[in-house]
Amino acid sequence: MVLHYKEYGQQQSPLIVFLHGGGLSGWMWDEQVTYFSPNFHCLVPDIPGQGRSINESPFTIASAAEQINDLIEQKRQHDTVAVVGFSLGAQVLVAMLGQRPHSIDFAMINSALVKSIPFAKTLTKTMGLAYPLMKSRSFSKIQAKSMYIKKDYWNTYYDESCRIKKETFTQLMNENMSFSLPSNFDKVSSKLLVTVGAKEKRILRDSMKNIVNSNANCRGVIIPKIGHGCSLANPHLFNQLLEQWIEHDRVISEMIEYR
Repeated sequence: MVLHYKEYGQQQSPLIVFLHGGGLSGWMWDEQVTYFSPNFHCLVPDIPGQGRSINESPFTIASAAEQINDLIEQKRQHDTVAVVGFSLGAQVLVAMLGQRPHSIDFAMINSALVKSIPFAKTLTKTMGLAYPLMKSRSFSKIQAKSMYIKKDYWNTYYDESCRIKKETFTQLMNENMSFSLPSNFDKVSSKLLVTVGAKEKRILRDSMKNIVNSNANCRGVIIPKIGHGCSLANPHLFNQLLEQWIEHDRVISEMIEYR
């Protein structure tokens, strides 16, 4: 397994790790890296099987979480560690917290599905029939628009989508749809910020509530007027939200807090 990652900023600074969504890679965090790297050590891995991370073994969220936890231990040079995950990356982050409940100081969990979908394996087989659509330029443009991917990144997004193997695609889908909270999630000692877009699917909004209700350290927020992908749709808003929460334990006024 070759886990590709990029580093930015001063290595002695507090560490922020950014975990991308499914079908994307580290480039989705470019706006965040530009904003945070002057004051933080930014680490941006490509999740196994995607981007430049070569994965010959079957993909699992648990194995990806273990590899990234190990990477953090290798790279951290400061007491403070924050991890930000989106969608599939948020599921990996939740699994990381379950594996090492006390190793991350701040965890921002964005749009994580934690409610298992019934008959996930059957649905995965059905969705496997849609795999050829990933190589369709018109379908890719529709998908990119739904995730707020800018035109400048579309070619990269399309090229990487075409490189995802069918086996990896079906593994990703099955892992995503069958994922649930670790049994020890209530023991996680990290400060947790859990977000969801107001325009996201109900199952993701319900997942946010489940996460918040499962750990006393959680703070839940709904981001108004946003679907799946706030960091891409409104980077400035996302950066302000993350910065104010980490540095001042505040949620910016634009957010709707879940209680």
